[in-house]
Amino acid sequence: MPLWLRLVLAILILFGFAFGTAFWIGTHSWNSETARMVEKLNNAPARRESKTVSFKNLGKLPAPVTRYFRMALREGQPLVRSAIISHQGLFLTDLQGKTWSSFKSTQHFSTDPHGFIWDAAIGMAPLMDVRVRDAYLDGKGSMEGRAFGVIPIMDEQDKAELDAGALQRYLAEAVWFPTALIPGNGVTWTAIDSNKALATLSDSGTTISLEFSFNDKGEIRRVFSSGRYREVDGKYELTPWVVRLGSYGERGGMRIPLEGEAAWQLPGGSQPYWKGKIVDAQYDFVK
Repeated sequence: MPLWLRLVLAILILFGFAFGTAFWIGTHSWNSETARMVEKLNNAPARRESKTVSFKNLGKLPAPVTRYFRMALREGQPLVRSAIISHQGLFLTDLQGKTWSSFKSTQHFSTDPHGFIWDAAIGMAPLMDVRVRDAYLDGKGSMEGRAFGVIPIMDEQDKAELDAGALQRYLAEAVWFPTALIPGNGVTWTAIDSNKALATLSDSGTTISLEFSFNDKGEIRRVFSSGRYREVDGKYELTPWVVRLGSYGERGGMRIPLEGEAAWQLPGGSQPYWKGKIVDAQYDFVK
């Protein structure tokens, strides 16, 4: 073998070793930080005293909300303390090019106090995953992204817009652990019409509201906000936002939507950016 070819092979081997080491270190660091955040989320002191669902204690609710709870829950259903929801699907990674990339994610939720950590791996290119972690922890929203778990591409935190957006996301995604939506867990319901109701949630000084739309079965099919903060060129703009839900099935004794889509409502029309389905749902109930 010629000397020059030996040198090239040696350089390639060294580069591959260095890259592999950096990737391993980055992945280990990312996973360790996620585990630390999840531990903090799950170890926060609970404030709720009740343990099970009682329809007679729900009070006077808008008709579609009552219909929903009777569809999704059962009398005596244990309240969810925490949940781990695994998803897979497609994420819009290039708005201009309309490029969709596959993703897999694990999301940890706490219902008392309210919070979540979404840890996703998005396949941007062959052999290249971008790790993304969105969180709502201690009343604060944050977003972080790294290529290969090493190269920073996004790090947003300590902004009121993030706090409000993350709390809106928590409220919309509570359909995956519906005991969090009953009165007494911080959510209040206001009637709009026979198929719509407004849910309002306050937490750590932030108050948000979302419009929920129900079908005749009681299923939540649509969640809407007339203004959720969207990052545009380094600034945040209030933008209409909608979540569409479907394919209900039973998990943990509750009926939840197993498929969904999130979209921004832009001047040029609806722009979906997340399409996913649930592949696993695990629950820890209040004891």
